[in-house]
Amino acid sequence: MIDGDTFSIGDVRIRLYGIDAPELSQSCFDMRGRSWSCGQWSKAVLENLASGTVRCVARDTDRYGRTVAVCASEAEDINAAMVAAGAAYAYAKYARDYVALEAVARTEGQGLWRAGSEMPAKYRAEKRDAQPAQTPPDSCAIKGNISGSGKLYHLPGGRWYGETRINEAQGERWFCSETEARAAGWRKAQG
Repeated sequence: MIDGDTFSIGDVRIRLYGIDAPELSQSCFDMRGRSWSCGQWSKAVLENLASGTVRCVARDTDRYGRTVAVCASEAEDINAAMVAAGAAYAYAKYARDYVALEAVARTEGQGLWRAGSEMPAKYRAEKRDAQPAQTPPDSCAIKGNISGSGKLYHLPGGRWYGETRINEAQGERWFCSETEARAAGWRKAQG
């Protein structure tokens, strides 16, 4: 298990379709205002649900190269069970499949709905915004990023440019022109 909505089957990384679980580092609050590790808890719930034989039906591939899928273990829809247990939210931005289950979990005060929790997407955005901006060297502002989709370059103003971080220790780099990026074997990111 990687976290509450992502795991691996062999070499294939699976991102559960239509749900969004707290990040591993994310904390929530109980009814007394005490912090608890809801990200770790969500991962543990997924580990329990995904024990045994798991079968997945792919729906898409995300920008990180993960297979986005609906998965089942012994005829139980794992995605739905995570939402019903309050261990993940319905990710209504991408799918409406689990919205009704989330409403029931919220009404019953299941899991994350017992008290205070922050939506994982908001948590990720706040962490991203808290990172200092990267300054391109010598006015070479094209970001060469390595992801599950391969070596991609991102232009300023592109859809993923702002949240793309360059880690030169992992072989990522800056480019001064698209021609330079293509000559080095990188391809332009979509969006």
